[in-house]
Amino acid sequence: MPAVLDSSPDVAVPAPFPWDAVWGQPEAVQTLQAAASDPSALAHAWLITGPPGSGRSTLAYAFAAALIADPGDVPAQRQVIARTHPDLTALRTEQVVIRIDEARRLVERASFAPSLGRYRVIVVEDADRMAERTSNVLLKALEEPPEQTVWVLCAPSDADLLPTIRSRVRVLRLREPSVSDVAALIVERTGAAPDVAEESARHAQRHIGMAQRLATDDDARARRAETLAAVLGVRGIGDAVEVAGRIVRLATDDAKALTATRDEEERRNLLRMLGVAEGAAVPPSVRGQVNALEDDQKRRATRSLRDGIDRVLTDLQSLFRDVVMLQFGRDADLVNSERVDDLRVLAGEWSPARTLGVLDRISETRRNLEQNAAPLLALESLLITVADGSAP
Repeated sequence: MPAVLDSSPDVAVPAPFPWDAVWGQPEAVQTLQAAASDPSALAHAWLITGPPGSGRSTLAYAFAAALIADPGDVPAQRQVIARTHPDLTALRTEQVVIRIDEARRLVERASFAPSLGRYRVIVVEDADRMAERTSNVLLKALEEPPEQTVWVLCAPSDADLLPTIRSRVRVLRLREPSVSDVAALIVERTGAAPDVAEESARHAQRHIGMAQRLATDDDARARRAETLAAVLGVRGIGDAVEVAGRIVRLATDDAKALTATRDEEERRNLLRMLGVAEGAAVPPSVRGQVNALEDDQKRRATRSLRDGIDRVLTDLQSLFRDVVMLQFGRDADLVNSERVDDLRVLAGEWSPARTLGVLDRISETRRNLEQNAAPLLALESLLITVADGSAP
């Protein structure tokens, strides 16, 4: 279901390329189309916000294509969408945070005039992963960009960025799709059974990418189910320690499943480019390049594991949010409705205050992990709170 533009109150037509890949955000598409076609409506720094899976990055690159290429120049627009146009600079970190040297390179690129297109566009997909010192590198460039340079930052919320950054950008907030909308999209894209697509959309809390993965990956669905069942079975400190270890192992397996194939392909391609035959020893003359690739892959694996732990915390948040809903007599729109019987038992055993305390601890655990706390220790502490309601 691509983004649509309303040509009349009753008729919806597909948005033209490059906007056709943007799903479910017609108002945002209209705003950015107008900005790309009318210089008086164009801010030179934008912040696109929305929940994970809402299409922030897809929209950012469609906007970049419309800005850089002349209207109707589809080959140039496709080059931007493919991230290969010389007037596009894109940053999507695969590490835990955006490094300050990466930010400095962006600022340097932003000072160049466009070489082929109408504008030079800088897209930062993970702007929320900038530490304060890194964010400060961007301030001057965002405040006084060259006339033909446009910055497009993406983040879940404007609150994820420093106030000094927020004051220098125009914020465009995306809407959150419904479970039924995401399920319909997953059926259309993957051919998944409607009941699997609905459950996946619900469990992913409308995150399109995660819903698609759950709908097409039996192992991912099984890992999620195993994790929630284990947490619901925590009754003491011993259980908390054992389940925390199991969660870290499952998240590690999930991270490896996401990165292993890609890592091997990258290594194989690098060795081929360096002229090293498959299966041959790596010569000392190129070992530095291979080691550099392996270091990058290790950093990416660290981020992938942390992202996996964060997804577990999101799942646990949904679980205990459902318990609170039941404690207050609300049984509609449960994320984990297939577990309603177990959740009702827990809702009867616990007070609402205890459940809300667990939800607070989940938020605190997420903050601790962002500060590089050890995942196993952070999860053990959280699950001890689940076991007995105590605060650390």
